[in-house]
Amino acid sequence: MTTETPQTAEPSRARALFSTADFRLLRDALTSHARNTEDREELARINALHHRLGTYVSGD
Repeated sequence: MTTETPQTAEPSRARALFSTADFRLLRDALTSHARNTEDREELARINALHHRLGTYVSGD
């Protein structure tokens, strides 16, 4: 008696969720929001996210 293992297809290649233009738009929106917030903790989170998004945008 032989046991056959089902062949599984390799997963398809992942596609990018955001484009470079999306990262720029998100950074611009965060910049605008940061200018209007007075909560220092939120501002720190905004700045950290702004910085992380910046690493994905070439030329900035």
